[in-house]
Amino acid sequence: MAMKLELKDSRRLTGANLHWDHPSAILDVAIEGSPEPVVGAWERAAREWLEAVGYAEEQTCFRLFDGGASLLISAPIDVLYSMCELNEVAWRGALHTLGQGDAPDPAEEVPRLTRLFDEERNPRLLELQSAARAHGVPFLWDDDEVSVGYGRTTLTWTPDSLPAADGVDWSSVGSVPLALVTGTNGKSTTVRMTAAIMQAAGFSAGLTSTDFIRVGDRIIDTGDYSGTGGARLLLRQPDVEMAVLEVARGGLLRRGLGVERADVAAVTNVAADHLGEYGINTVAELIPAKFIVARALTADDTLVLNADDDGVLAHGKKLQQRTTWFSLDAEHPKIRSVLADGGNACFLQDDNLVAAAGGEQRPVVAVRQIPAALGGIVRHNLSNALAAMCIALALGIRDAAIRDGLAAFRGDDRDNPGRGNWFEHDTADGTVRIVVDFAHNEHGMRALAEAVRQMPAERVVLLMGQAGDRLDDDIAALVRAACGMRPDRLLVSELPGYERGREAFAVPQLIRQNALICGLREEQIEIFAEPRAATRYALDQARGGDLLVLLALTQRQEALALVHEFIGDRSADG
Repeated sequence: MAMKLELKDSRRLTGANLHWDHPSAILDVAIEGSPEPVVGAWERAAREWLEAVGYAEEQTCFRLFDGGASLLISAPIDVLYSMCELNEVAWRGALHTLGQGDAPDPAEEVPRLTRLFDEERNPRLLELQSAARAHGVPFLWDDDEVSVGYGRTTLTWTPDSLPAADGVDWSSVGSVPLALVTGTNGKSTTVRMTAAIMQAAGFSAGLTSTDFIRVGDRIIDTGDYSGTGGARLLLRQPDVEMAVLEVARGGLLRRGLGVERADVAAVTNVAADHLGEYGINTVAELIPAKFIVARALTADDTLVLNADDDGVLAHGKKLQQRTTWFSLDAEHPKIRSVLADGGNACFLQDDNLVAAAGGEQRPVVAVRQIPAALGGIVRHNLSNALAAMCIALALGIRDAAIRDGLAAFRGDDRDNPGRGNWFEHDTADGTVRIVVDFAHNEHGMRALAEAVRQMPAERVVLLMGQAGDRLDDDIAALVRAACGMRPDRLLVSELPGYERGREAFAVPQLIRQNALICGLREEQIEIFAEPRAATRYALDQARGGDLLVLLALTQRQEALALVHEFIGDRSADG
């Protein structure tokens, strides 16, 4: 019986990535059976085709995972598309060697590939890249634009109108302080807290996130800008003086890092989310993917790591990198070890965020001065604030600006839409409390549940849904974590357009089944066709003493608009 082999994806990695620092052509392939003969056949085929088209100096590497492999060929940035074509031809050659399919015909493929490489080749692009590195200035490129420098010093051209490297005034080109933030949960909030601190320090701060890209108060565009495109768009803005980039898992695995260098990078945590994509099937495999951000640092730059996350802690200990650790526990063994060695750490102690360096400690900001933490109830925002504080200190920002920035970051739907936005409104029969949040995995849900349990409530009404591309076990874990809020009512919404291969209402029914297993009764659960209807129902039925937990994974702006309408209507009645 023939081995089952399937090409799942072919794409470019345009920057440093999970596998190495080289831009590359990558194939993700499914392999049913022993992968070693498959990889060996591909490597031999890749070397033959590389020699045939004059790129014998390029390297190959691979990564095996459960059910498949990733197969990479390095490439200069000016011929990545052509190298993807070559990689696919090599895969076809490997399949033929293994008895599957026809062999690619060199008489056809060598001229075709040679023509593709010749048409794509751009020597001036490579010269400019090399010169930028020699002058120690940033270099960014994509299909539409090529630039050197960040912020006001940026020089930008189209790929077909590049100057000669010796025609650039390199003395006028510079950089800006740059931070990268990744993690499973908390990265958007950490980025926005960090930007608030940068603004308080007097800089025009730029940020990218999954919701928007912004410089100061100027929104450049809305949408998911947590990948390479967002980084380039922001860093080419002339008014950027300091920047912090949200770096999401998807962008890292799909394209690699969007920048070659940064001054500091942070990993907030790593938990189960989006498993089963790009050959990442377990949290243990996801951890190194998040740590790709460390590839942008030199040994003298700072990596900010969360000691409270076991996976981050274990992986961070393996690295030879200057590290600042943070924790909500001043007695955490890693924090105590760092302090004993005179290293850098930030931690929560006696209702203060404390910074330690060189054997000395100092309180920087009191918990009561951080509105997003709600007096310490929202502990995950204290953790995010610690990460932001570590980043700011690594960039040389003073304590006063850290205090002012964290105080200015309200955590409301203007500063941080859909992420821990708390509302209170007094009605004739008591106070209705509302939280709108983005918790969408077990880790984030447990953190939210911890905060909800500390809020006064006569009745907890929880609205939740989930996208269909999550595994059944992950949805079950999400529901168990949600039930830690001890909801009196559970409103389950279908997410139209996010079924992702499942039948309509399959996910709401799965949530319902798991809620019943957790002890909820049938009459406590109600299913809705879409989030807006569920949100409106929750608000219409609200009464004094209720705590409404609205998990807005989609239609977030609509949910927030309904909450404001609810508060405005009730205020008018009063």
